[in-house]
Amino acid sequence: MNIKDAIEKRRAVKQFDAAHAMSDAEIKQLMSLALLSPTAFNIQHWRFVLVRDPELRKQMRTVSWHQAQVTDASLLIVITADIKAWNKQPERYCRNAPKERQDVLLPLLQNYYNGKKQVQRDEAMRSCGMAAMTLMLAAQEMGYDSCPMDGFDFDSVGKLINLPQDHVVAMFVAIGKPLQPAFPRGGQLALEEVVVTNRFK
Repeated sequence: MNIKDAIEKRRAVKQFDAAHAMSDAEIKQLMSLALLSPTAFNIQHWRFVLVRDPELRKQMRTVSWHQAQVTDASLLIVITADIKAWNKQPERYCRNAPKERQDVLLPLLQNYYNGKKQVQRDEAMRSCGMAAMTLMLAAQEMGYDSCPMDGFDFDSVGKLINLPQDHVVAMFVAIGKPLQPAFPRGGQLALEEVVVTNRFK
């Protein structure tokens, strides 16, 4: 499947086959592709929590409006972000760059994030969004459907997964085999309504 097909076929599926299991090799392939998602300064803020314990899935479902995909998808991924990753051994993020490049990047990174809590959070969330899209398109190419989710109690989910204090929950991505097709698209807005050239009028 090419990228165009994956984009066109990707839909938010709500009903998954609870009997279908993804292999460990498939999950490793999927997550390896997610690690190629872009992040500013190559910080790689995302931390992917693979919720595989059935009992924990049930608890997650109770704080997720009882949505079936939380328990029935083959894989439930809680995408979180380490909002302090920028200051945790930042030399790791450019270790393969030439020394002169590192000497530029590391001070820039500190200047961009230090003391700017909103910037730290915003950047981490952008990174999680891009990783989520990578996961969904990769899953589509692998023959799976997906569902991005934010319909849950974020604080309760954080407690269930022992979220560190310097992390934030961004969203879920549920992945599996569908029991039924997604609903028809609700109606895409026209290009003229959403594409602005140069500036708003």
